[in-house]
Amino acid sequence: MPQQITVSVIGGSEIDQEVEQLAHDTGNMIAKVGVIVVCGGLGGAMQAVSRGAKEAGGTTIGLLPGKDKADANPYIDIALPTTIGFARNAMVAASADIIVALPGSHGTSSEISYGLVYKRPIIDLGGWKREGMISVDGLDEAEEKIRELVDKIREEREERKLHGSK
Repeated sequence: MPQQITVSVIGGSEIDQEVEQLAHDTGNMIAKVGVIVVCGGLGGAMQAVSRGAKEAGGTTIGLLPGKDKADANPYIDIALPTTIGFARNAMVAASADIIVALPGSHGTSSEISYGLVYKRPIIDLGGWKREGMISVDGLDEAEEKIRELVDKIREEREERKLHGSK
């Protein structure tokens, strides 16, 4: 079985209903694309994206700030306590093949920065408008871009597998 593709969805822990719906729909769409959702595993956008993914039959991974798996939201399949607090934001970015940035605050901003440092493609669904991010106009365009990136990642992995290089 080939290595699974992961999409980290980053966004605020305190969100309004509009962002909650966007996060839910984003998780739902990512699961339907057939890739794994990674997030910070707690509430707000993290819970909404996880709920959306689960409703579509997807798999979710939560990278938790503390040491207790019980802290994970109820839609997380694989809870991974990190014990490193906000420093886990680096792991959320590093574990992603693709990042989707929703509206958020300082934590989300740090994850975007890590993603840019790690050269991960970051799809901007949160109005961040930062250099190096992929600007999209809505969920349909985001899905199109994710599918394109997933195909590219799979092709690159197959090529490396065939030629034995990393």
